[in-house]
Amino acid sequence: MLKYPAPGAPDLAKRTKELLEQAGFGPVSEDHGRGLDHGAWVPLMFMYPEANIPVCQLSVQTHRDGTYHYTLGKAPAPLRGEGVLVLGSGSATHNLGKMGRDDEPVPQWASDFNTWLRDSLLAGRYDDVNRYEEKAPHPSPEHFYPVHVALGAAGDEPKAELIHHSWAEANMSYASYHFTTKD
Repeated sequence: MLKYPAPGAPDLAKRTKELLEQAGFGPVSEDHGRGLDHGAWVPLMFMYPEANIPVCQLSVQTHRDGTYHYTLGKAPAPLRGEGVLVLGSGSATHNLGKMGRDDEPVPQWASDFNTWLRDSLLAGRYDDVNRYEEKAPHPSPEHFYPVHVALGAAGDEPKAELIHHSWAEANMSYASYHFTTKD
C-alpha cells in the first residue's frame, strides 16, 4: 500500500477558508478526518517524493459546473503571492469503465476531448473550457474540475502552457498545464 505522509497545513487551510468565505463560498466546512485524495498525493509523490511539504486539500463540488469551479479557484488566487503552489489534479480524460491497456489505441472520444481542451486552453478560450458541457462533454467531470480551479487561481488574464502529455490505460490523458498570469 502506498502512503504519502505529507504534513498538514492548518494555517493554510484556515487562510483558504477565509478567502473562500470572503468570496461568498460559505460556509466552508472542514474535514479533519479525511486523508489526502489520490488525486492530490499521486502527483505530489512524483514532485516531492520525500513528502516534506505541507499540503492542504480543497474538494471539488460534483453537483456544480466548470464556471463555479473556475470562480472558486479565483478566491485563493492571492495565495500564489504568499508562496503557495495551487495544484489541480485529475485527468483531462478519465473513464474507468472504458479503460484499456497502455498499448491500445486511444479512443476517438478521448482524443477529441483532449485536442479540444488543449486548443481551447492554449488559445485562451477559457469561457469555452468553463462551459465545456456545451462544447465538449466530459465523462467524469469530477476529474476535470481541478483544471478549472487551477485556471481560476492563476488570477486575472491567465495564460496556459502545456508542459507534459502522455496517455495511460488507453483513455487517461495526463495532459499537464501550467497556468500563469499574462505579463
